[in-house]
Amino acid sequence: MLVAAVQYDIVWEDKPANHRKVERMLDEAEIAPGTFVLLPELGDTGFSFNLDVTVDDRSLSWAKAQAKARGVWIQVGYAERGPDDRGRNCATIITPEGEAAGTYRKVHPFSYGKEIEYFTGGDELLLSRMKEAVVCPLICYDLRFPELWRLGVVEGAELFTIGASWPAPRQHHWRTLLIARAIENQTYILAVNRVGRDPHLSYLGGSIILAPDGEILAEAGSEEEVVLKAELDFGVLRSWREKFPALNDVHRAFLGEVKTVRT
Repeated sequence: MLVAAVQYDIVWEDKPANHRKVERMLDEAEIAPGTFVLLPELGDTGFSFNLDVTVDDRSLSWAKAQAKARGVWIQVGYAERGPDDRGRNCATIITPEGEAAGTYRKVHPFSYGKEIEYFTGGDELLLSRMKEAVVCPLICYDLRFPELWRLGVVEGAELFTIGASWPAPRQHHWRTLLIARAIENQTYILAVNRVGRDPHLSYLGGSIILAPDGEILAEAGSEEEVVLKAELDFGVLRSWREKFPALNDVHRAFLGEVKTVRT
């Protein structure tokens, strides 16, 4: 399975500019049909709480058109407005046919960064079955909560995809926690973080693709706009889990109850 993480400097609250940038980067990277393409958290607006500006149907319509035209999977990050008139931080997986396979809503709004004042957290995990594997999308701050990842693995996840706007002051945590999540869950991880600045913070990228034993398959630098690519072999993942069956010893009762949506 081919995967790609698109790391770029998000233009603040400007969807057309960000869409043009991603299209150009995908063109230059010569992304092959069938690739799973991951975009950052709120990837066409930046980490904005201005729902009147950021919420519309352009994020999904653009991603669907791109996925269909290129014959690729796309995980797109965007904001929606819930029935409570508050935001939801979303990641939707789009199929190569241009259809939405499912939407994950960030379970853990970033309270330290005041996201919780504008966005309501989701209450479901999404497990989306592709031809090669089961994919579980997560978003940014979810990285700090290992129980969510463990639950995903127990429910069958083999690849976690996480889009982020992870600030520079805690960049070391980003890399360290991702490697830990890969090792402890014996899972592939495709992770993308933005670069550049917004009106409030700076970002250092560090997008990374990890193997189930923690091996780094590909890693981006701290400032570059780049499409990070790798090929994942899920036979290797299943063989490793069979050879070292640590997941058999998970105490399911410790994980609580979160609804799992399968597509």
